[in-house]
Amino acid sequence: MKIVVIGGTGLIGSKVVSKLQTRGHKAIAASPNTGVNAVTGEGLREALAGAQVVVDVANSPSFEDAASLEFFQRAGHNLLAAEIATGVSHHVALSVVGTERLLDSGYFRAKMAQQQIIKAGSMPYTIVQSTQFFEFLGGIAQSSDDGTQIRLSPAALQPIAAEDVAEAVADAATAAPVNGIIEIAGPERSGLAEFVQRYLDAMKDVRKVVADETAPYFGVVLNEKSLVPVRDPRLGAINFNTWFDRYARK
Repeated sequence: MKIVVIGGTGLIGSKVVSKLQTRGHKAIAASPNTGVNAVTGEGLREALAGAQVVVDVANSPSFEDAASLEFFQRAGHNLLAAEIATGVSHHVALSVVGTERLLDSGYFRAKMAQQQIIKAGSMPYTIVQSTQFFEFLGGIAQSSDDGTQIRLSPAALQPIAAEDVAEAVADAATAAPVNGIIEIAGPERSGLAEFVQRYLDAMKDVRKVVADETAPYFGVVLNEKSLVPVRDPRLGAINFNTWFDRYARK
């Protein structure tokens, strides 16, 4: 089966391509640096010709409100039009657990717009909503460091390894469309502030995290349900310690 992975050279996309190829599929990594641009439409129909499935794991290069909205809307419309024109039968998209509960953030409003475009279209689809990746814990710490301290919400988090995300997306791509949402999460649940402190400690970073219920998370004040699954999620196999030893120590 030919499967085109939009964003196929990134953190998740490259892993999805590798997993699909290992399973015997013709998986194609499509991104601007391979001549395929979902936002402008450049090379899109040529890349999708003969494909049965399109997997969209591309992310906006900007978290700014207008830029991220434009990215996901234009890419979403272009992808669906190209899929219909080339006879694709399944659209798989990676999104974020809690998107509908994080709409005070322009970025998450953009992700919601992406999901709405997919749902309103005629293409059979599967949306895989993932919790935050272990790989981004360092970035979360950095984004909340004001130079004197790191203030983060203690709200629940259930982060997942990129390897497990890619496995779930590859499974969705080779299964029938669910025309709905699948949630995936890591095997451990703890507070956001606690997880980031755990990461910093493991990295031997001396910075300390202050748990603050009013601290915004990319512009959103969180509650206990904001970032964790509300459905029956598929759980990844890799816990924090295994992930850190296997991937972060390198």
